[in-house]
Amino acid sequence: MNETTTHFGYQTVAESQKAGKVADVFHSVARKYDIMNDVMSMGLHRVWKSFTINTARIRSGAKVLDIAGGTGDLARGWAKRVGRDGEVWLTDINSSMLTTGRDRLLNEGCILPVAQCDAECLPFADNYFDLVSVAFGLRNMTHKDVALKEMCRVLKRGGQLLVLEFSKVYEPLQGAYDFYSFKFLPMFGKIIAKDADSYQYLAESIRMHPDQETLKQMMYDAGFATVDYHNMSAGVVALHKGTKI
Repeated sequence: MNETTTHFGYQTVAESQKAGKVADVFHSVARKYDIMNDVMSMGLHRVWKSFTINTARIRSGAKVLDIAGGTGDLARGWAKRVGRDGEVWLTDINSSMLTTGRDRLLNEGCILPVAQCDAECLPFADNYFDLVSVAFGLRNMTHKDVALKEMCRVLKRGGQLLVLEFSKVYEPLQGAYDFYSFKFLPMFGKIIAKDADSYQYLAESIRMHPDQETLKQMMYDAGFATVDYHNMSAGVVALHKGTKI
């Protein structure tokens, strides 16, 4: 029987191979990830993340799960918002990214629980978290629908999912955006991270990710009762917010 296939950037690969290929990308780029984010987005990723943190419906003492948390930008922000009585988990499927994020937070004096786990099979109880976040990680998941259902499962009723992700840019800017993505991102990756191929994949993965309306419907299908989204930087990035009822 032929194995089910999926996409890895523009490549078609067996589903069983995708997680390993994505892992190789992030093992390679982990040490230069933050520098590359600043270069690729001209610092805008900090604005996008700040907007996500500051507009979230969250209170002091809340429980937060940050999925694909990488180097810890959102986890740090959540820790400040929920305070000492809150609980913030930093998680990632990739050990290199998770270690980099954990060490970075520890160096800043921010001590959080950390777990290496797969978003498609979260090791947390039903109805536990007040908020779940995933920034620039959903597009790398093999079964996005399964991951979204897992995020819904671990949320309390009334809890909120925030998905910050690259999305479909406004049509008049598409040509310029494509030129920048495919010409400059691999070049920056080669110069700074010594890895052009990984940033070629990242550019391709953005194009293969569902657009704003498609992701909105996927979140409804996963069990969220209300979903909306906010475009930033002309649709380069969108923040989707879903509420579990």
